[in-house]
Amino acid sequence: MAIDRTPALKRCRSLGIEASVIGRAKTSKRQARRTNRKVSEYGLQLKEKQKAKFIYGVLEKQFRGYYDKAKKMQGVTGENLLLLLERRVDNVVYRLGLANTRRQARQVVRHGHITVNGKRLDIPSALVSVGDVVAVAEKSAGNAFFKALKETNNALSAPAWLSANQAGLTGTVTRFPNREEIDVPVNEQAIVELYSR
Repeated sequence: MAIDRTPALKRCRSLGIEASVIGRAKTSKRQARRTNRKVSEYGLQLKEKQKAKFIYGVLEKQFRGYYDKAKKMQGVTGENLLLLLERRVDNVVYRLGLANTRRQARQVVRHGHITVNGKRLDIPSALVSVGDVVAVAEKSAGNAFFKALKETNNALSAPAWLSANQAGLTGTVTRFPNREEIDVPVNEQAIVELYSR
């Protein structure tokens, strides 16, 4: 399996995004090099695609699959693409506040700590549907990480399309998000134009 091992802060700097977008509080002291080179339209479109892939932790083959699926769905292709990426189990775990970053959420899912509708799921790319209940597995609830999460007074920081229950470390998908609720700094139209070439 291919793994992107590029340091996260270095990637953020090169793509021009804040570290907080990927869940990192730490910021780099280095500034991105300023060049007066004019970036082509293709370069701008490619950068937007790379941003989306990096933020959601998806590699090219899988990302292309999401694009093809989004194209077949009704509605705007770019918004459909972001919707599919938001529906990933690892992203939902991150959005519910059960992990600090999407990378950590992916690992939590991969190690079998998460259940969907009562069944253990260890595939981070699985898509959730409306009404699905995402929870920490009973065996994993005694884990020090999840105990600490349960004892904090901060309510799980779930967006409007998810309802979170901190006491049970669970969350329910009440509906799918619309574009205004997806707070990733990506121009999805540029991605669609890139793939439409």
